[in-house]
Amino acid sequence: MRVFLAGATGVVGRQLVPLLLAAGHRVTGVSRTPAGVARVRALGADAVRADALDAPGLRRAVAEAAPDVVIHQLTDLAEADGAANGRLRREGTRNLVDAAREAGVRRIVAQSICWAYAPGDGPADESVPLDPTEEQPRARMVAAVRALEETAAELETAVVLRHGILYGPGTWYAPGGPVAAALAGDPGARFLGSVEATTGVSSFLHVADAARAAVAALDWPGGPVNIVDDEPAPAAVWLPVLARALGAPAPAPGGAGQEWERGATNTLARSRGWRPARPSWRTGFFDQRD
Repeated sequence: MRVFLAGATGVVGRQLVPLLLAAGHRVTGVSRTPAGVARVRALGADAVRADALDAPGLRRAVAEAAPDVVIHQLTDLAEADGAANGRLRREGTRNLVDAAREAGVRRIVAQSICWAYAPGDGPADESVPLDPTEEQPRARMVAAVRALEETAAELETAVVLRHGILYGPGTWYAPGGPVAAALAGDPGARFLGSVEATTGVSSFLHVADAARAAVAALDWPGGPVNIVDDEPAPAAVWLPVLARALGAPAPAPGGAGQEWERGATNTLARSRGWRPARPSWRTGFFDQRD
């Protein structure tokens, strides 16, 4: 299968390229920079320089690659800028889907998130609607997620992978990353999240498991699928374990979490044969390797 991978040099993309090649697919990876193009080629894939916010350039890149499927792993999180990431979800996805349609592509696998669900009791499955809140800044974030998912669904088959909070190499939660700095008291640590040990529940996902899910999803039917580990947990439980894994001070107990902090289930993904190689953050936080 010919695969056009947008976001080939991101934390998931770097893991995904070798897996796709090992599975026998021909991969064209996209990067905005010459250095990124070189990294993709060093992994053994074809590479093209393009920017998802440059619609004409992206159309040319997709047309030249002539893929059977597009994989959307685009994020803009290096500077912890939620507005920039939201713009990429809205405009970058629109440009990518338009380019795919113009090139005759009928299938897309797109990265989304599992913490945009409406509030409720217990971990959310895929039948739960996205949060209708009007409270900012959450409403802007959910609106961008909704735009990404609805735009992807314009293609005939759109598999939307709703990831848990990513940890592992290159992420905010890796050793030496901004979460470790924040736990150590660095006021300049930049990431989108919190180090308050509240009752709010989250689901996690190692980047290698995210990459494995994207390969598996090439053959899945369309629709959203939660890609998370087996153990949703409150920050008051997982954050002290993360601190220990990072060699950082344990946070003081916090208060109540947000109503939408409920975690997610992976029952649907498991029914399709996907299993997290790191089923729990309890051990995964201590094993943040490739």
